[in-house]
Amino acid sequence: MSNIKKVVYYFCIDSELDPVASRIFNEVKALKELIETDITVDENKILKWCDEAGNEFYFVRTYKPVCHDYNYYLPVMNRYFSDFDMAGLVTWHEGQNAPDKVLTVHSTGDVNSANFGSANPFYMRNLLLAMEKYKTEEGLEDFRVVTEATHWSGIVYDEGNPGLILDYKVPIVDIEIGSSEESWSNKTAARVISKSLFSVFDSDNKKIYSILCAGGTHFEPAFINAVLMVANEKAFAVSHILPNQWLVSGEYENPSGTKKLEACVSSITGGISGIVFHDGLKGIYKEQIRTLARKYNIPAFKHQLLRRPEDIQWNE
Repeated sequence: MSNIKKVVYYFCIDSELDPVASRIFNEVKALKELIETDITVDENKILKWCDEAGNEFYFVRTYKPVCHDYNYYLPVMNRYFSDFDMAGLVTWHEGQNAPDKVLTVHSTGDVNSANFGSANPFYMRNLLLAMEKYKTEEGLEDFRVVTEATHWSGIVYDEGNPGLILDYKVPIVDIEIGSSEESWSNKTAARVISKSLFSVFDSDNKKIYSILCAGGTHFEPAFINAVLMVANEKAFAVSHILPNQWLVSGEYENPSGTKKLEACVSSITGGISGIVFHDGLKGIYKEQIRTLARKYNIPAFKHQLLRRPEDIQWNE
């Protein structure tokens, strides 16, 4: 059985539609000598690079951001990249009250309807750690590496059909720069992201605990801080993050909420070692989480314990 791993990244090359992706793609080309494959998407040859271990990195240029026309791009993604280990949509972040000067990664899913995309917490962790590393090396001190709550931009563009998320089985994340023109055009930020893309399969050989995150805000600092805390031999990885607002709007307090949470867990590669909930979460949701934890025989704990991993009673 081959140990070769494969990742694909998607970039919209129209800077009018995506103010970030083409800039990051240009930095990728400056970093590595990419080779053309014989596959064409949107009149552009798919490009490829291999690392010393033989792992394969593919770069796809598209006319539109993939989530703007998922009905068109999904068959392309499944035709050429259905057996890949990881995928990333390289794009921009914006939104009302969105923080500026951020480098973000988030998993794909629609929390309300419980359509959760496949997620790999270990590769997501590798990306986040690489972004933090290269941010420091490049002197990008005014930017922060952050995680976002699980969501899918296709809700806006594909007639609100979150069921499409489940039709792409490869673990996929959005990788973004936000959230203003000044940040989108920051060449150093683009370089940091471009370098990080090649670190998705890197490992620091720590004991990794994959945790499901519940509660808190869209940009909950407790969760990313746990990932970036690498002082000891045990470390955290996150993937799906279910914020307070969508647990409420998705009615996770109801009996159907248990099934929704189980669907989330089943979408995470390797399962989970524990569930962390923000202490501000209402009791009815905490009880749902504790019920889920009992079913999987894993700990459920408050977010404050993320700062004290030695106090968490892991079932090992």
